[in-house]
Amino acid sequence: MSKELSKREENYSEWYNELVVKADLAEHSAVKGCMVIKPYGYAIWEKMQQALDKMFKDTGHVNAYFPLFIPKSFFSKEASHVEGFAKECAVVTHYRLKNGENGEIVVDETAKLDEELIVRPTSETIIWNTYKGWIQSYRDLPILVNQWANVVRWEMRTRLFLRTTEFLWQEGHTAHATAAEAIAETEQMLNVYAEFAEKWMSIPVIKGIKTPNERFAGALETYCIEALMQDGKALQAGTSHFLGQNFAKAFDVKFASKEGKQDYVWATSWGVSTRLMGALIMTHSDDKGLVLPPKLAPFQVVIVPIYKGEEQLAQISEVVKKMKKAMEAKGITVKYDDRDTQRPGWKFAEYELKGVPVRIAIGARDLENGTVEVARRDTMEKETLQQADIETKIEHLLEQIQDNLFQKALSMREAKTYKADTYEEFKQVLEATPGFVLAHWDGTAETEQKIKEETKATIRCIPLNNKQEAGTCIYSGKPSTQRVVFARAY
Repeated sequence: MSKELSKREENYSEWYNELVVKADLAEHSAVKGCMVIKPYGYAIWEKMQQALDKMFKDTGHVNAYFPLFIPKSFFSKEASHVEGFAKECAVVTHYRLKNGENGEIVVDETAKLDEELIVRPTSETIIWNTYKGWIQSYRDLPILVNQWANVVRWEMRTRLFLRTTEFLWQEGHTAHATAAEAIAETEQMLNVYAEFAEKWMSIPVIKGIKTPNERFAGALETYCIEALMQDGKALQAGTSHFLGQNFAKAFDVKFASKEGKQDYVWATSWGVSTRLMGALIMTHSDDKGLVLPPKLAPFQVVIVPIYKGEEQLAQISEVVKKMKKAMEAKGITVKYDDRDTQRPGWKFAEYELKGVPVRIAIGARDLENGTVEVARRDTMEKETLQQADIETKIEHLLEQIQDNLFQKALSMREAKTYKADTYEEFKQVLEATPGFVLAHWDGTAETEQKIKEETKATIRCIPLNNKQEAGTCIYSGKPSTQRVVFARAY
């Protein structure tokens, strides 16, 4: 397969789709709308998982697992929740197959389930039904549980990582004695997601609150982090929901307070998914392939020997062995690619495509001079360094790359963030130079819906601690107290 990619400027969508496949991250499966995450792609997801899992545990959360199947009746208990997910649900109606008349396999009509089961689109209902048995008193609270799982939301138009029928995610579900505790939890987890996006993924994000129209089904408030991709489209990179007492009331989950009074429990839920893979690819990558932040790269350094004959390779390998050991002692992940099945030039192109942050080449002349050639993937710059103390130099270089990717993404976002004061100006910006558009909105769902229908732009969020500024709504001309963030989105 050719490593040449479509150009981002010419066809961003095609560039993205090709990159996911050619960089060996994922591929379409035989199951319509579903994907196979390949080992290289899964290694990045595992890095994300490990970092997030530690952050969850550091904030007092524990992991558990709940069933994939949810009785249909559970969904009908919370009206807005079922309305929000009804059109996306996969439903299990039978539990057995049999041989048909022509030898084909058919559904056994006699094996109909008494109650249909929904394949998990999200787990609030099954978890709150379970919490009813776990919570009797204030002594049982808070419950701070996270689940790593897969979910199914039936999608008509799919795109690898960004929107697939089945995807991987984590979902936190917590229970609290007071509204204040639950809101504090919701905000804390939003901050965890923002820190992960910025410190690990090198993606700057805006923290904000969703409008009632864009809220999670069944939530009183949805907090989110919004990121901007290179093509000027927004991507919701994580959400944290204050669910109030809606699910506690739906599943009759009460607790006895210290005063002996019975009250409904307060709830939150929060999650990120393999969509983050899409965000990572679209924020940093270029026409040569992936560009990975060092903290999430499956391996941070690749060493390629350039040699003639077995004897030279043996001499180079002896030096590389010591360098590799010294780097690994500093926690740097290193791959030594001494395969003789591919030439060095092919390997260089391959690791550029796969976004390996640092490439080290070492040949016979380097052995004589005690040097190596170091190439960084983010800037494509090369330099010759002494082998002495190479591990410390590479350690600092990886930190520089991590920071540079963040600063580059931040500069890109700033360059693609605009203010619009009229509806004409708003539409013109969206068409000519897409990005985040800061504009006044009158606060009504009707205006929000009209703008969405006419321009395909949605209110991504009302930023937290948003600057209050008197103005007039770009659509209705009614008074407004603040600008909100509009964009077209994935």
